[in-house]
Amino acid sequence: MSNGALGRRVWVIAEGYIPAASYDPHPNRAMVSHEVACILNTGDQPAEVAITLYFADREPVGPYRVTVGPRRTLHLRFNDLHDPEPVPRDTDYASVIRSSVPIVVQHTRLDSRPPPHALLSTIAWAE
Repeated sequence: MSNGALGRRVWVIAEGYIPAASYDPHPNRAMVSHEVACILNTGDQPAEVAITLYFADREPVGPYRVTVGPRRTLHLRFNDLHDPEPVPRDTDYASVIRSSVPIVVQHTRLDSRPPPHALLSTIAWAE
């Protein structure tokens, strides 16, 4: 590591699931059930990030590609990933996140199905 770059280049989130339902048929974005990969790039170079999703009953999908600028953070909603295909709802999956430079990844999920709502957060596993 150099230039203040913290973290690792490979991260794994073994647990993934986006509920199809939310608390209201027309909720505001903040309360839509979602999964997030919080990605921190403390280095001086952009992080070119590739995400591959793994499933129990079909072949992996990806890579989904995003860039996190130097000395920036990105809270990436898996709900917003559409290329190469939308992330399925009500489906278990895992994700492998690979970066061109060291990054730190934290995983968060909001399950806003009624009642009660649940929020969980955990650090991903790093290689």
